[in-house]
Amino acid sequence: MFTVNLHNLSFYAFHGVYDEEKILGNHYEVNVVISFETKEPVITLEQTINYEKVYEIIRQRMLVPADLLETLAQEIAYAIYHFENRCQSISDSIEKKDPPIKNMQGSVSVIYKTAF
Repeated sequence: MFTVNLHNLSFYAFHGVYDEEKILGNHYEVNVVISFETKEPVITLEQTINYEKVYEIIRQRMLVPADLLETLAQEIAYAIYHFENRCQSISDSIEKKDPPIKNMQGSVSVIYKTAF
């Protein structure tokens, strides 16, 4: 089994339930792990998961505001699967770097894991 990993993808986006988040935006970090099985030696791009196209799927989805990180994580995973249905499992995490929580220093994140 192979895994394709995209690490520390940085975005500035407008996700959140509060009006200020939808106006001011926030910094996000996305990580994705995709597992797939192949019985053949992998020698061409078509035999693996094209991480450039996966990045573009993530980038496009990050442009569309969502109230919840959970929704965003699920939709990213399913968009990747619809692009490449050889995926056996996908795990993605989304970290909001500066959540609007009074007196909080740090970040919050969600992780979504699914198997197909």
